[in-house]
Amino acid sequence: MRKRLGLNSTRWALAFDTRKCINCKACVVACKAENGVPMGKFRNRINEERGGHYPHLRASFEPEQCHHCGSPSCVRVCPTGASYQREDGLVLVRTEDCIGCGYCIIACPYDARFFNPETRVVDKCTMCAHRVDAGREPACVETCPSRVRTFGNLDDPASELRRLLDSRRAYVKKPQTGNDPQGWYLV
Repeated sequence: MRKRLGLNSTRWALAFDTRKCINCKACVVACKAENGVPMGKFRNRINEERGGHYPHLRASFEPEQCHHCGSPSCVRVCPTGASYQREDGLVLVRTEDCIGCGYCIIACPYDARFFNPETRVVDKCTMCAHRVDAGREPACVETCPSRVRTFGNLDDPASELRRLLDSRRAYVKKPQTGNDPQGWYLV
């Protein structure tokens, strides 16, 4: 299913170093501007967790978006084939085939899809496929001032992403779903 480039394959993925996130939401704004996401809807978000007792308070911030799963449940449940996975692993929606039934929204364990009231179809993070195809990083990655996000080819041992994942412990969210998520959280 993966695109062959010589002996190597391409499997796009993201790593998130949540310790670096300052909750500036530059990634959210960049995504909305780059992709024309309507007001009140989001393709990515920052989850915030607060805890502790005064005066020892703490806050942590965790980026969240589509994990472009290796075995996406959203693709499996789509009755028209509008939700699909490219050979390089990106999970996209073919808007002309989407009937807006919402099955994929329900099937996503990451709450990463929404019904777009302007286009009347399902919308989600595309990992800025148009930018990736042009050799650029997704807008959220390029914009982040503290470099929380690292984008790259998971199958390329020389990529920054692969080197980072090989040198640090990381986990994926909700592995029990069997979706094989490709969004890695560094610890």
